[in-house]
Amino acid sequence: MSHISYVNGRYLPHAAASVHIEDRGFQFADGVYEVICFWKGKPIDYKPHIERLQRSLSELQIREPFSMKALTVVVREVVARNRLTTGHIYMQVNRGVASRAHYFPKASVKPSVIVVTKPVAGPSEAMAEKGAKVVTTPDIRWERVDIKSVSLLPNCLAKELSHKAGAYETFLTLPDGTVTEASASNAWMVTPDKTIVTHPADGSILSGITRSTILKLARGAGYKVEERPFTLTEAFAAKEVFVSGTTTFVMPIVQVDDRVIANGAPGTVALDLRARYRAYVDGVDAATAWDI
Repeated sequence: MSHISYVNGRYLPHAAASVHIEDRGFQFADGVYEVICFWKGKPIDYKPHIERLQRSLSELQIREPFSMKALTVVVREVVARNRLTTGHIYMQVNRGVASRAHYFPKASVKPSVIVVTKPVAGPSEAMAEKGAKVVTTPDIRWERVDIKSVSLLPNCLAKELSHKAGAYETFLTLPDGTVTEASASNAWMVTPDKTIVTHPADGSILSGITRSTILKLARGAGYKVEERPFTLTEAFAAKEVFVSGTTTFVMPIVQVDDRVIANGAPGTVALDLRARYRAYVDGVDAATAWDI
């Protein structure tokens, strides 16, 4: 069976799916996107992802292409046509097709909509049990990273840095040493007194949906949690470091650049939160998973 993708009202073989040469998403990165984990036949945290998509559209003044209920019908159809059981859903909304100009086109221009699925569920349990490495690089992104924009070239440069270094991720840092987040995930540490710390969801980071769920799980489990900036120096001295994301779940980090974290093994807090998150996604109710 051919892989099927949705582009602007048509369900097409993935190899034949394309957008117009003057689509503003292609020419200006004028669009937003979401990636949703699909786990054992259920979308995970579907409603928060849709709400974040709506917020991103609003912040960039891109009108919603149609109702979110209609979008859900499209997404479910793409999932069904690809017989997806576990993997992820990618959706993107661009401002639309118009003659190239920096100012916005007329309001009558219809936004472009793309929906793709992939049977990829993220890193293995074996990697989590071993722990991963991250490298660091200056955070050179624009100042509205709270919008899930498709303008991701700085993130790609950071991810390529980790790829070349044989690392899992790249931490993005400010001139004062603050770790904002990673190239495609949120950054966390556990202090020597076992306080879980992650950067607050301000304009310096993208407020991850998985991040929000893990915060609830951690607090519900009785962990002390602080949402505040932390520095690389603090991370080097931390009891644990880990990252989180839609396709990452929770990944223990055992090395940052050339510095080994604690004893160089995944920490108990990160492994516990990964287990709790796995239990959370396993327990999502199929009857309400698509509700918005």
